Amino acid sequence: MRLTTKGRFAVTAMIDLALRQSAGPVTLAGISERQKISLSYLEQLFGKLRRNQLVSSVRGPGGGYCMAKPLDAVSVADIIHAVDETLDATQCGGAADCADGGRPCMTHKLWTSLNVKMFEYLNSVSLADLVAQQQGGAQAVIHVERPLRRLRRPAEAIAA
Repeated sequence: MRLTTKGRFAVTAMIDLALRQSAGPVTLAGISERQKISLSYLEQLFGKLRRNQLVSSVRGPGGGYCMAKPLDAVSVADIIHAVDETLDATQCGGAADCADGGRPCMTHKLWTSLNVKMFEYLNSVSLADLVAQQQGGAQAVIHVERPLRRLRRPAEAIAA
């Protein structure tokens, strides 16, 4: 389970676009240069983002891409889904046939629950949050709701 470059690059490019769109349409060549992402790869990603109505294109001189929705209406999950990225921690792709005999493995529910939590988190982070983070604004830190528990006891507790 990991987010591939497709999802990472799409999110990065969308942040770049969102940061610069106030000056007019943003070119993919500019994003490519600033973010060190192949122009042809960006063209593929932005084709998918446009088809999913997250961005709009402007043709001609001075053309490029603009956001098609307000920044706070676009979540990281929306971007990842738009470029056909999947985040799945299960071995079976969610089909519940990961063990012998076509039944769920012993940890299937654990990984399915992780999928739900990942989606909930990525759906809770908007492009506006990420732009504010880049600009160092008040919403600069994106918090997880609960602190993570320690997996091991502190050394002083073991020695006692």
